[in-house]
Amino acid sequence: MDNNVFEQMAKRYDTEDRIELAKVIVKEVRPDLRNSKSKSLIDYGSGTGLISLELTDLVDSILLVDSSKQMLEVAKAKISHKGISNSKVLYSDFTQETPELKADIVLMSLVLLHIPDIKKILQELFNILNNGGKLIIIDFDKNDKINHPKVHNGFSHEELRKSLSEVGFQSIEIKTFYHGNNIFMNQDASMFISSSIK
Repeated sequence: MDNNVFEQMAKRYDTEDRIELAKVIVKEVRPDLRNSKSKSLIDYGSGTGLISLELTDLVDSILLVDSSKQMLEVAKAKISHKGISNSKVLYSDFTQETPELKADIVLMSLVLLHIPDIKKILQELFNILNNGGKLIIIDFDKNDKINHPKVHNGFSHEELRKSLSEVGFQSIEIKTFYHGNNIFMNQDASMFISSSIK
């Protein structure tokens, strides 16, 4: 893929706003990955890799999983352009079927809100994790201003904690870390990070 085509494709998905938001998330996630040099990470719903491709120095390997072929094409191009040797992409939708995968860390950033059956996806991710593995979720706090048929209007910490522990996760930590303007369906919103262990 030549540079121009790549730039155009990336621009279509990686808008200024998305890039800015990704930077905020990356900054929050990096400390969570200290001492993970030997670990494998799956970025579920990776999109073009705006977040996980900024974490490649912290882990042994990264698998970017998404159900959008186009976004993964962009991610693939970024991987080759930047000469990243420890990252691959996989076209898959775990809500339909889960491939035989294992990982030490699963990252899911701004993905849960698009998944109707939360419990089911959390169970799938639990199954993929190695024992002692960590699930990191970034998403929006519950926001009553938002009402959309296909999107959860964020999550309350209690609700998420309950779902995570019902699936079997332990030592669940959830905290709000960022407030932004017009970041969720054109509404001001806050984001939380949740970290739990299998």
